[in-house]
Amino acid sequence: MSEIDFSNEFDRAVAGTYERREADWRNGAVVYQILVDRFAPPADLESKRHLYPTPKTLKTWDEVPARGVYLEDQKLWSHEIDFWGGDLAGVREKWDYIKSLDVDVVYLNPIHLSYTNHRYDALDYAVVTPEFGDRDDVKELAKTLHDHGMRLVLDGVFNHMGRNSERFKEAMADPKSKFRDWFFIGDEFPGGARSWWLAENLPELNLENPKVRKYVYGGKNSIVRSFLRDGVDGWRLDVAVDIGMKWLQELTDAAHEEKPGSLVVGEIANYPKEWFPSVDAVMNFSVREIILKMMNGAMNVQHAQRMINRIYGEPGYEHTLKSWLFLDNHDTARLAHALPDGQRRHLAQLLQFTLPGAPNLYYGTEIGMDGGDDPEMRAPMRWDWVSDHNSHLIWTKRLIQLRKDHRALRVGDYRPLETDRLFGFERYTDRVEDTVVVLVNPTHETITEPVMIANSKLMNTFKLLNVIDDSGDFEPIYCGITTVTIPPGGFKVFAPEIHPDGGYSSYKRVQ
Repeated sequence: MSEIDFSNEFDRAVAGTYERREADWRNGAVVYQILVDRFAPPADLESKRHLYPTPKTLKTWDEVPARGVYLEDQKLWSHEIDFWGGDLAGVREKWDYIKSLDVDVVYLNPIHLSYTNHRYDALDYAVVTPEFGDRDDVKELAKTLHDHGMRLVLDGVFNHMGRNSERFKEAMADPKSKFRDWFFIGDEFPGGARSWWLAENLPELNLENPKVRKYVYGGKNSIVRSFLRDGVDGWRLDVAVDIGMKWLQELTDAAHEEKPGSLVVGEIANYPKEWFPSVDAVMNFSVREIILKMMNGAMNVQHAQRMINRIYGEPGYEHTLKSWLFLDNHDTARLAHALPDGQRRHLAQLLQFTLPGAPNLYYGTEIGMDGGDDPEMRAPMRWDWVSDHNSHLIWTKRLIQLRKDHRALRVGDYRPLETDRLFGFERYTDRVEDTVVVLVNPTHETITEPVMIANSKLMNTFKLLNVIDDSGDFEPIYCGITTVTIPPGGFKVFAPEIHPDGGYSSYKRVQ
């Protein structure tokens, strides 16, 4: 007997949508962010010391970053030239740990030739800074990751370079230099050139100059294109708002032409709507802000729910699925610092891994590393904290596994639940079995309330099963409504019981 198609007109209207999303590695990917200098200690620290000449300092792995003093002659802070000696070979050697997290993408902060430890002051984009290795190391890392089912994304810092770059120094010294119009040079600017946020160490590139755009992304041997040919799978663009929509669109088009399906994600803290399709995705600052404010009590649930609903309903959902949802990174205080209460921190992470988008996990957050503002959040990885007993690592792995187990959390649509004091939403596809219902209580009191789930396929009186642990917890659904009790800082993650014990199921004739 042939299999009967139980799809309805609503299913047929979206037929193939979720399969197409699943085929695109960028949708709902789990991203692991690494500061190369701080991730894996070098095998022989002393053998690398010559790469860090005075006034640079090379620290031991057990030292923590501390804020320094401003060096007027260098136009930077002393803590910007403190180093820990990590490199690309060290990242590659840790592939087994990265793979054990079951992440999909490794994102590296800048690796190009530069003067500071953060590498956002490029001297030459085409050259990998020797402290990290060379272009062959990039190729080998990409191959290692690809061999184990992962992708590699690099940080592109194309709005500005470093004042120590040969191009900039020549441009400043010689009015007739071919690089003179690569920058904005004039006496009206502090230090003689326009710089990013008036930081004189970061002179801005003149992207209005076609030669600059050709060098960065337009030419066959441009930076963007050549690294993609080396095996890199995409670019995260630093301060993408400063690059602007026009040049971002050209860069994105160039990346897609060179490598179809590659990723361009912009560091864009603005409301994202009009930045698509100039970039494939953004770093979702807005969702981060809402989650943190809701968790620390600065925003009530109803307000947060309205904001979240608009962000997921308006800017463009296909781009939103690719956008990186982060809670901390190299520019922010670590999550443990922003949310010292471990229960609320875990609740924030639950939302990070169940809301639409690609969760961006900052190295060390999975083991509970702390750190305040720059440079404290950039401490070296605490490998001594990596343990099967680390509660933060256990929780993070559980959340990642939850995404792997449930298709809707990776590529499903978003629908808010009808709640009053609880924050809740549904992730769903055209198959009822994919449905996941998420409810959290960020308040300081136990809440019991009826919740409506507007899913026509959820069958009356059947159970919604707890899918985040082995507690056996469940709630029945009556006429599209379930009543839940959630303690302060608690949560519920449910999926429908499609095949109940005993053999009878009302789900037998729905897709």
